[in-house]
Amino acid sequence: MPGDRLMRIHSTEFQAMAERVLRATELTSRLNVLPFEDDAGKAELFERILGGPLPARVTIYPPFYTDHGLRLDLAERVFINQNCTFLDYAGIRLGERVMVGPKATFITVGHPVDPGERREWLTGGPIDVAENVWIGAGATILPGVSIGRDSVVAAGAVVADDVPPSTLVTGGKAGVDRQW
Repeated sequence: MPGDRLMRIHSTEFQAMAERVLRATELTSRLNVLPFEDDAGKAELFERILGGPLPARVTIYPPFYTDHGLRLDLAERVFINQNCTFLDYAGIRLGERVMVGPKATFITVGHPVDPGERREWLTGGPIDVAENVWIGAGATILPGVSIGRDSVVAAGAVVADDVPPSTLVTGGKAGVDRQW
């Protein structure tokens, strides 16, 4: 496939993805209505959503949303606050000690800008977040982005480009504010 296209819409691969989206949505809707103190129920549903048990000392506060779940790779000691969304079909990796603020969104897929191709293809790329990164409340991380170790993404930032290690990014479209 040319460029960053992932798959043709209406293909067998797309149909399999669409079926998984329905399953993940059903599982997350059940997760998001459990009583907060039902740790066993949450653990069982997270295992079904993610395809395995949560790693050691991972904390996820519902509501939690994912469209696939099986391509969300969480290292130990990750913290995900309430109301976060992970569209993970192309893969999302969160390194050790990553903290994610409420209402953060990670998007690995989209559509081409060209109107003639928009309904024909899904595009995108994986998101890789290195160790000890803090993603602020309401931040949006777009397809194909890597965020370097020890960086901070400010609340409300939109990250469309890679972030070097030990960097603070801010703004509607995040730009390098300072590096250490």
